[in-house]
Amino acid sequence: MFGDLFEEDFSFLSNNHCGKGKKAKPRDSEPPAPRDFTNLSGIKNQGGTCYLNSLLQTLLFTPEFREALFALGPEELGTLDDSSKPDAKVRIIPLQLQRLFAQLLLLDQQAASTTDLTESFGWNSHEEMRQHDVQELNRILFSALETSLVGTSGHDLINRLYHGIVVNQIVCKECKNISERQEDFLDLTVAVKGVTGLEEALWNMYVEEEYFENENLYQCGACDKLVEASKLFKIILQSAKLRKLPPFLTISLLRFNFDFEKCERYKETSCYTFPIQINLRPFCEQTEMDDSEYMYELFSVIIHKGGCYGGHYHVYIRDVDELGNWQLQEEEDRLIEDKPLRVTENAKEIENPLAVLKGILSEEESKQIPVDQLGQKLLEKYGVSWNKKYRKQCGALRKYLQNHPQIFQFSPDENKVGLKEKHKLLFKSDSQGQTLQSPLQKNDVQWNSEKNPTGPRDNSAGCHWFDLNDSKVHPIKEKDIEKQFQGKESAYMLFYRKSQLKRPAEARGNPRYQIPEHLLNEMNAANTELQKKRAECDSANNGIDLHLHLSSCYKFHNGALHPSLTWRESVVDLTIDRRKMLGDLRQSVFQMLESWEGDMILSIARPLPAGLHLYQILDGDELTLDGVGLADGADIFVWNGKEVGGTKVMTGPDHEPVVINVLRLAEHNEGGKGQHFTESQHVFSCSTRLGDLRRALAPSGGIILKNGSGPDKEAKNWEVFLEEDMKETVKSVGLTDGCSVLILDSHDQSFVDVSGGNLTAFTYDISWLQVKNFCRTDDEEKRVKITATIETVMSDIKMKAIRELQLEEELANDSCLRPVNGNGKLLSPVPEDYTVKEAELKMGSLLGLCHGKAPTSTQLFLYFIVGSDQNTSPEMEIIVEETASVKECLNLMLEKSGLSDVCVCVLVGDNWHLRRIDWCYEAGEALSQENATLKELNVCRGDTLVITEGKLPPKGFLKIPIWWLKSSSHMKRGENAQDQVNGMTCKMDALQVSPAGDSPEYIHTDMDLCYAGSIEIAGEASLEDLKMQAMTLPYCQEQIVPLPSFLRAWTLENKHPGKLLRNNKQQLNEYKLGSRVEICIEALQKEENLGPHELLLRVQMGIPGERDYYDSTDLVWDISKECTTWALRQRVASHYCLPVDKIEIAKYFPEKFEWLPISSWTQQISKRKRKKKQESLQLAPYHLKDGDIIGVKNLLLDDTKDFSTVRDDVGKEKQRQLALEKKKSRQAERLQDHVFSDEKLIKHRKPEVALSINVGVFR
Repeated sequence: MFGDLFEEDFSFLSNNHCGKGKKAKPRDSEPPAPRDFTNLSGIKNQGGTCYLNSLLQTLLFTPEFREALFALGPEELGTLDDSSKPDAKVRIIPLQLQRLFAQLLLLDQQAASTTDLTESFGWNSHEEMRQHDVQELNRILFSALETSLVGTSGHDLINRLYHGIVVNQIVCKECKNISERQEDFLDLTVAVKGVTGLEEALWNMYVEEEYFENENLYQCGACDKLVEASKLFKIILQSAKLRKLPPFLTISLLRFNFDFEKCERYKETSCYTFPIQINLRPFCEQTEMDDSEYMYELFSVIIHKGGCYGGHYHVYIRDVDELGNWQLQEEEDRLIEDKPLRVTENAKEIENPLAVLKGILSEEESKQIPVDQLGQKLLEKYGVSWNKKYRKQCGALRKYLQNHPQIFQFSPDENKVGLKEKHKLLFKSDSQGQTLQSPLQKNDVQWNSEKNPTGPRDNSAGCHWFDLNDSKVHPIKEKDIEKQFQGKESAYMLFYRKSQLKRPAEARGNPRYQIPEHLLNEMNAANTELQKKRAECDSANNGIDLHLHLSSCYKFHNGALHPSLTWRESVVDLTIDRRKMLGDLRQSVFQMLESWEGDMILSIARPLPAGLHLYQILDGDELTLDGVGLADGADIFVWNGKEVGGTKVMTGPDHEPVVINVLRLAEHNEGGKGQHFTESQHVFSCSTRLGDLRRALAPSGGIILKNGSGPDKEAKNWEVFLEEDMKETVKSVGLTDGCSVLILDSHDQSFVDVSGGNLTAFTYDISWLQVKNFCRTDDEEKRVKITATIETVMSDIKMKAIRELQLEEELANDSCLRPVNGNGKLLSPVPEDYTVKEAELKMGSLLGLCHGKAPTSTQLFLYFIVGSDQNTSPEMEIIVEETASVKECLNLMLEKSGLSDVCVCVLVGDNWHLRRIDWCYEAGEALSQENATLKELNVCRGDTLVITEGKLPPKGFLKIPIWWLKSSSHMKRGENAQDQVNGMTCKMDALQVSPAGDSPEYIHTDMDLCYAGSIEIAGEASLEDLKMQAMTLPYCQEQIVPLPSFLRAWTLENKHPGKLLRNNKQQLNEYKLGSRVEICIEALQKEENLGPHELLLRVQMGIPGERDYYDSTDLVWDISKECTTWALRQRVASHYCLPVDKIEIAKYFPEKFEWLPISSWTQQISKRKRKKKQESLQLAPYHLKDGDIIGVKNLLLDDTKDFSTVRDDVGKEKQRQLALEKKKSRQAERLQDHVFSDEKLIKHRKPEVALSINVGVFR
């Protein structure tokens, strides 16, 4: 209600007097948090890179992949320092991957950043915010690594670890001829729909036979006829020599499907099981090898949470090398709370840890068990944790076992422990044990259960699992994987490793294993720097700034302390560690104030509206500063504890000074409308009695009324302080800073109903309006507060503001009050005969006192601009009568803007018309009724109108600007690319009339646009009529066009050809062009009549060896049958007379200067009966339409797959600079704005975009 009522400058008291909290420090200056108890590092999410983080963690915890990557040295990959050199061939992607892995293993931070890696991929900020499929990323990343490692010792890294072969066999029933076809794979894609688990899916794919019979017969090559046959799929071995399966088997689950009835995608959330260990012998072609050759163990599960249009990825990973610290502290606490300790004899047994451990080990069937499982069994059986029960007196569990070698025996690697034979004890189990049952197998198929037990593995090497969820890492149990069998959050990719793969002993628990020396040195230096920064940050976070106020620089008056000098001379700043003692602070103050004499008392001070007030004395030198409640920015008053400047000072909350606003009825009310008040401020102690307050404010007697709604609410009523209230204090009756009291003298008491305790003559609000001076620049920042009610007349407010601002009285005849919005913009002036209520002003609003007369209640204040471009035409203001016609208003605006002189030869306004401004601040609806009044057309005060060139067309007619579109010659090699990019800008700047649109940087440089003129044509006219009329324009007559069929018409969108207009006989109204449409005409070499299913593309062939293209040519493609990638490749190949497999094509997006490859390659897994529905190129991500540019690469002459040109590089750089400038301007606007919108943002689904990784050429 009161706004900035108390605007006295108390900045001398404290820089943080609004609150005593920790001062905010920029997050960027703080070092990253160290690793948590798991000792594993997560990866930061850049906005939408959770899929990338999950795959990178899986590759990191594949030790064989990690070590093979580390084995590649700088002599093969180069160095990142040489990446900026033009001739250096630096393999950036493997180098950045090495560096990221080293950070994840060695750098002491909670989460690593993938920014450098994604930059090496060629991804921009938009790509990092998009959600992609992790299965797609797995294939693309492997392909990028293979390309990056060409010519190095790691060229076969991916094939060596992940490559396998599927053989497709067809056996003829008559001649027994076997037809085989091999297919390579890096990952297996298995079905989820209709199956219960992984084994069943593999059985359906690689064990069951598919028969060709009846009408579905097979053409046998040996018999040369249609015969019955059976079809088999078998996994054969990776190498003809080794004949082994891939060391690492990646399995992708097809959880996303398409519902053809509902025409929508959906996610399969049904239960889908998969084993921890799996035997692949039943699915292999050769089965004579040892069973261990086919055994695989699960070590990673990538999980997707969400639906088919978005979600989140995280990964469960088995710590093969035991790099992390696995401890389920929460589960220990839960078991200890839920499972009470056994009483009597069990309680005595628990007190002896030796007997407890011997009892657990004697019950184990196996001779030895892992040490960490021993602690788990202790928790499960007795409900106690070793760390909480015995660690304090016995030490760590492993150390305790080692201290009793006569009882416990360790395995050679010291990971397992058991009892020595002579200490074997016989214990009877309290309850019958239950054997683990293997899961049911579908169709009674046994998966070699005798050789592949489903029980838990008893090897301790890497048996612990962790959940790596972006930056967070949590330990989990192996049984937690079962929770990901089904539901919205379920397994999406499975990674198995061969059971035969054993890790060396020196790699266990050693994150530095096999890391190159230069990366070790880099990580050591980075850790040293991190420790230094954390120490500096710790000191900064615990350092507090105290403001010492010296009593010698203060004086006490009007109930509070005020500086006698400037605030800089009165306050001394001191920075000290909050963990130090109060005695240290006192000593520091003594050292700073060497001239201090006598006792020194430190008191907490607080700035109040009335001044500085003192509270409790700081006592207890042995207490810490944090313990006594000293926060950053606290104010400390240094004095002798008795008086300041010879005046005794009362301290504590009971003597706080309170600023009260005192209102009195004015003797004369200017304007004669409503009630006027005078205002003054007084300071009282909160312990002052109301009787004393009344004697001070109304010595001759009177009545005091209190604003009953409080200072922070609207003032609706006033309460009378009765005689019995005079013994109460200011604090007890609720008077605080900013409260208002109304003093009524004896002659004013007729307004008050004393018995009812409220006002009777007036009940309207009493509050304030702020007025800021805009008449003189030197006093622009000065503002005053004017007491007002909702019935106060605006002319009274203006006159009082002029007097308060000490301006000349003559200014009243040439000034007005204008509201100021939150952005600082002056709104339309308020009529002076309006009251505050009629002007719709809220109390506390800011008004500007400006030059110029205010409109009357029958006048309109309007804004107007010439044209829709605010950059070239500033916003102007005008006052017109609301009864003026549109034509009269237009003439007045033309006269004020200086355009009336341009129209001397014609009637003023005949060549212009008025339009309203629409919601996006562009010219919108036209005011077509020239003789109608502004009031009849609902034109309101403060509206903005646009003066637009051209007379309005008759009703039913369209006024269409015509542009001429012609192909420009190809840019000569050696020509400046920047000039070519800006060539369109030069042409557009030369035009006199230029319709609004986006910036010309987005116009493709192969086309020139020239403005030809405008035509008026009936909506019932045909497209052919439009072309005929366009041919009559002077510019078009210079072109040689025999017939309208030799012209092609486009709509113009953002100064670029948009929609192609087909069918010359179709009426213009049927195209739904709209009143603001613009048409561009293109001349053709031959007649053209495109059908509804023919797509017009512009194809251009790349110049071999150069980043450039030949001139584009038109290509008409019939899409009536299909609009697929394969069909387009065939059409382009036939156009250039090239084989289909010897071309690469890509679509150009000129607005982003990017090329999106159109590839038909898909990884084939098997040839089953089902057909995959091919998606149309007219859908995402290509959105192919008329006029799109298709780049073509001839692989016979050019094997580079980079479609970008020098023009694209220049355009992207300009876009990047433009984005930086916009970002800086937005940040500047945020700093200036003080009012923020509460509107909710609606998140729209973004179009899907293909994922790609840019790789250099290293062949």
